[in-house]
Amino acid sequence: MMMKAKRFALLTGCLSLSLACLAHAEEPEHETLVIDLDNPSGVAVHSETGNVYTASRFGVHRYEPKDHKAVFEVSGFPTDVYGKGPKYNIGPLGVGFLGDKHIVVGDGSRPDGEELVRVYELNGKKKSDADAVYTLGPIVKGEQTAKGEGNFYGVAVNESAIFVTCNGDDTKGWVSKADIAEGKPGELKPFIATKEATGTDAPVAITFSPDGSELVVGQMGEMNVPSDSLLTFYDPATGELKRSLKTELSDIAGLAYSPETSKLYAVDFSWVAPENGGLFELAVDGETVTATKIMSLDKPTSLAFGKEGQLYVTQFGSEPPEGAESAGSLIEIKAGL
Repeated sequence: MMMKAKRFALLTGCLSLSLACLAHAEEPEHETLVIDLDNPSGVAVHSETGNVYTASRFGVHRYEPKDHKAVFEVSGFPTDVYGKGPKYNIGPLGVGFLGDKHIVVGDGSRPDGEELVRVYELNGKKKSDADAVYTLGPIVKGEQTAKGEGNFYGVAVNESAIFVTCNGDDTKGWVSKADIAEGKPGELKPFIATKEATGTDAPVAITFSPDGSELVVGQMGEMNVPSDSLLTFYDPATGELKRSLKTELSDIAGLAYSPETSKLYAVDFSWVAPENGGLFELAVDGETVTATKIMSLDKPTSLAFGKEGQLYVTQFGSEPPEGAESAGSLIEIKAGL
């Protein structure tokens, strides 16, 4: 399947030229599902249907495993640029679910102070950027944020609130929050100043602990500084920092707990040395984190577990495979982690 400019393609197995398929014997079994994604940055799996939603430069795509089908759920976003040598064109970034009928999309396609978090109805119809049922933000510059907030990379939702990681005012490193009342989200407001709490900026990855008692955030840190990422734990009700732990990873971009084993996994984008990036298991013992590399990946950006224990990962990639214009892809790692 090919779509001019705003397109992606499906695979029934690994592509011979895809770096994601150059696995070592000890690496877990995996396959590339969708190629030609332009800088995919977010992934979420619907708990009922098992459909996989990915956010990339041109919009949010829905991949249906049963039919091996990929289509646009939301499109028509503008484009912004992110990064420091190299720089990447980006659109929507983070994705999550509000109940089972709505998807939450964190934007990265506009300037800081103008970007939005939007909520769309999952009705099987293709939607444009503006077709949201709820629009949260923008968070404009003011006393709490010098430039205004944007690059809403990570999205985590529980019964009481939507939490979004922000990369606007680097002196604050905000995680923002929108309270939910009667199923409807309220105003999006800065909630946790993670840079002030930890001394490290760029909150990017976000999830909940398996019992929901902790908000778990990956502080990416400086792009040009290796091994500076932190794994941090906050009280989701108060925003109080409980633990801040060194990981020796460079740029944590995604976090997810296995629903089968409750083990924590991370993907490391590794800006300064992409060859060191990949999927890691993070074992937390008191104040110590042991990061064990599970497999190498090509600039991985997000991860989410599926209904059957399989793990879906997005990656920017470096070179487009044959017949494609974009290097990004969605891969599936078989159940068993």
